[in-house]
Amino acid sequence: MTAGHRLGIDIGGTFTDFVLVDAAGGDVLAAKVLTTPHAPEEAVFRGIAALAAQRPSFLAAAAGVIHATTLVTNAILTRRGARTALITTAGFRDVIEMRREVRYDLFDMFIRYPEPLVPRHLRIGVRERVLADGRVLEALAEADVRDAARLFRAEGVEAVAVCLLHAYANPAHEQRIAEILAEELPRAELSLSHAVHPEPKEYERSSTTVVDAYVKRLTASYLDRLSDGLARQGYARPLFMMLSNGGTATAETAKRFPVRIVESGPAAGVEAAIYFGGRLGLSSLLAFDMGGTTAKLCLVEEGRAARTRHFEVDRVHRFKAGSGMPVAVPVYDLLEIGAGGGSIARVDDLGLIRVGPESAGSDPAPACYGLGGEAPTVTDADLALGYLNPAFFLGGDMQLDRGRAEAAITARVAEPAGLDMPRAAAGIHAIVNETMAAAGRVYVADKGKSPASLALVVTGGAGPVHAVGLARRLGCARVVVPPLAGVMSSLGLLAAPIAFERSRPVNRRVIGLDVAAVAHELDELRREAMALLPPNSTPEIRRSADLRYHGQDHALEIPITGEADAGLAERLEASFTAAYEALYGKVDDDNPIEIAALRVEARQSQPPPNLPAPRAGAPGVSSASRPAWQHDTERFEPTPVYRRETLALDQVITGPAIIEERESTTVIARGDRLRVHASGALIIDLAARGAAEEG
Repeated sequence: MTAGHRLGIDIGGTFTDFVLVDAAGGDVLAAKVLTTPHAPEEAVFRGIAALAAQRPSFLAAAAGVIHATTLVTNAILTRRGARTALITTAGFRDVIEMRREVRYDLFDMFIRYPEPLVPRHLRIGVRERVLADGRVLEALAEADVRDAARLFRAEGVEAVAVCLLHAYANPAHEQRIAEILAEELPRAELSLSHAVHPEPKEYERSSTTVVDAYVKRLTASYLDRLSDGLARQGYARPLFMMLSNGGTATAETAKRFPVRIVESGPAAGVEAAIYFGGRLGLSSLLAFDMGGTTAKLCLVEEGRAARTRHFEVDRVHRFKAGSGMPVAVPVYDLLEIGAGGGSIARVDDLGLIRVGPESAGSDPAPACYGLGGEAPTVTDADLALGYLNPAFFLGGDMQLDRGRAEAAITARVAEPAGLDMPRAAAGIHAIVNETMAAAGRVYVADKGKSPASLALVVTGGAGPVHAVGLARRLGCARVVVPPLAGVMSSLGLLAAPIAFERSRPVNRRVIGLDVAAVAHELDELRREAMALLPPNSTPEIRRSADLRYHGQDHALEIPITGEADAGLAERLEASFTAAYEALYGKVDDDNPIEIAALRVEARQSQPPPNLPAPRAGAPGVSSASRPAWQHDTERFEPTPVYRRETLALDQVITGPAIIEERESTTVIARGDRLRVHASGALIIDLAARGAAEEG
């Protein structure tokens, strides 16, 4: 993907975003259409048609198409996956239902957990046993597997997950089961735990493998329809997918391991913030992505966002850890909050205004869209407060109905709360900002950081409207609004590397480390990771080790620098001790350090998007003025409105002001200072003022 047009497509809960970049000339086109949840590819083809109206036949010459989607998560939430069965070691079939036997809420008398994706009668244990060191204690009873296959055939099973005890140490039994099932159930999709997640912890490995099997057929069908549709329009290259870890892979790889795209969409927003943070030379930043359904925050340090392998889907309580199904794949360690443009506002039994986490999404959508939605949302409040231009939403392609927005707010929030409509709308706006800020303060503090040292880098259609209010409540002194902020996640897809990670458990002490064995295992993992990249790739190889003190359960991921030579053990010990002390404030000198797992990631960098610079010359002038609510005076005041494309390099605007562009609107408060950077970003330095004076 080195020349020609490159297209990024990000499917969100409300909108599907597109960015088309001409790699040679730097020309950029963007589009935004409502998501079609019943058939996501319909929105994709509609957006491509809108771009083709301006660049006819661009797909035929396109160098690459990269896609992020919420398909896997939505399939699990709506239970639209395949009829799935599980084969496991005899005595372990209830692992996915017994979970960790830990209550995520000690005081909830009616605590609930998500229903397992595999019903109990389709969870079959077979006689076999492999020990933790890979030795076979009991041979596989193949008759048990064939009996299970006959049951699955009678039950109409479409996919089978296979997760045997300690298969990560010796996969021979899982491989034999796959051979038998290929004979007995040739049409069934198979997911083997040693291939999906070759690491210890039976519950997490079983859950991850079941999820992979459950969505495999649906993912393959969707990607095939999308690839075929692109091919019919002349696109002749591979389709790439954003992975949960911020890398991309071919659609064929995503079809083999669909669980790896479970957090595809949020990763694209983080990649966009990392890309622009690098262009601005920001060493530390807080990525903020607010779309129509949720808001995400992610801490980025030294150009890298922290990753985690503790992720859940299908939470009974969306924002309570432990209430969902674990998926042990590398994902960005981000905070997700039920606060977006479509978040629904209401008045509770105590007469207090509540916002979210329920969202109107694209169907029925906010009231102001005129698509059947009647509940007031954050977008309705922003429109009623004068922040959004009803005639310029999506550049005028979509008209907003301010009357519907005000009527919905009046009926469902203002009158029940005993407020007039403007104060009810201002309350909705302020509450959603405080909801995000409250969660963000805890998230940043947990990372040992102060918001005052972080710039807030904003993406998402709703992000620029709320960024200044959020930053002030968080304590961030600076806000950065990149160009094309409303579709920046799609641009992040074009900046992301093609990457895939492979891992292997090892369980070795650092003292007396067998360096030759480690070097051999790292080389095997390198070959496995490179095999999942496109042919002729020349990737950067990143190696790391999961280290912990003996007896601990959780490990820290430590980069492996230099060669795997005699000094490796000493370097690992020093790096782990420093990281452990920084995180926990102490070290355990008397406890030996051990390697729990080795990891290798192969990363093929892509040429960065070449965005046009802002124009030089005379400063742009205000194109209009309209009444907009000012939180410090609690009234509507005439506020100058600028079109972003008219702003000049180094132009300075002092708030209050509104900056409009096709995909988003930036709102700055009184005294805030906006400057147009050479990268095209709007850099906003906040005036000193109490959070109570800002929405």
